[in-house]
Amino acid sequence: MLKLFTAAALTLVTTIAVADSFPSRPVTLVVPFSAGGPTDVVARQLAMAMEKDLGQTIVVENKPSSGGIVGSESVVRSEPNGYTLLIFNMGMSTLPALAPDLRFDPKKDFSYIGEVVDVPMTLIGRKDLEPQNFEQLASYLREHKASINLANAGVGTASHLCGMLLMKQLDLALTTVPYKGAAPAMMDLQGGQVDLLCDQITTTQQPILGQRVKPYGATTKKRLAELPDLPTLDEQGLDNFEVTVWHGIYAAKGTPQPVVDRLVQALQAGLKDQNFRDSMAKLGAMPVEQERATPEGLSKHLAEQIATWTPLIERSKSYLQ
Repeated sequence: MLKLFTAAALTLVTTIAVADSFPSRPVTLVVPFSAGGPTDVVARQLAMAMEKDLGQTIVVENKPSSGGIVGSESVVRSEPNGYTLLIFNMGMSTLPALAPDLRFDPKKDFSYIGEVVDVPMTLIGRKDLEPQNFEQLASYLREHKASINLANAGVGTASHLCGMLLMKQLDLALTTVPYKGAAPAMMDLQGGQVDLLCDQITTTQQPILGQRVKPYGATTKKRLAELPDLPTLDEQGLDNFEVTVWHGIYAAKGTPQPVVDRLVQALQAGLKDQNFRDSMAKLGAMPVEQERATPEGLSKHLAEQIATWTPLIERSKSYLQ
């Protein structure tokens, strides 16, 4: 009994000592996607903001793979000490359905730090598509669904999920055209090779402002500050339609609570940093409220999003290759 007590006491003392000195060296923030993409941009801006509070460098490391699985697994397997973190977008909530052989459970195998930003989306069409607003588009799609196609940025992307939710709420099936990224999808939409696309405002804002595409609605509950004249899909009759690309920060399961608390503090300080907020505003991204930038906030939202997307993905029989 004495040995057990001594061992427990030593473990507690070690944990406190580690937490008190954290961080004593640079922290790695893993981005499971390619450099230059939306998540990577958010990660690099956030790293600079969090460094100010942590007093240590945060090194952004890209580990791209299909669905972001490789980078996520590397964090799951990392030492649970807070020095290796993961930033992942809403795709974390779709992985269990998209990848049946997934070797980790997003709801069980991480220590959550908190949410970061939301990036709104817009539904757009080729410039010469006949309908002038979403009400007309909904009727047009029902009449011409066999000849209309819906592009997306790839299986499992936010663009793909938005399209699936749109078809579900309109109760119709369109021909979907998956691309390897948003850029080629947008290029073909502007060229008239495809009819519709739902994607992040970071991709769609400039084509909309340049009148190179036809906007039909925002996927948020409120109109976008960047596009105030564009109605939301919800206000145009698609009740409760809401899709935003949210991002969360994760650490390895078992990270000591004092270390988690320190990272949460740095995250919340980073979200208040004016340079970070300005950089996100340029992207059309919105830092989350403080209550969402917490382990509880991320855990709750992740569970809700898994419950939302899993039935849609299973019904569509869409899987990562």
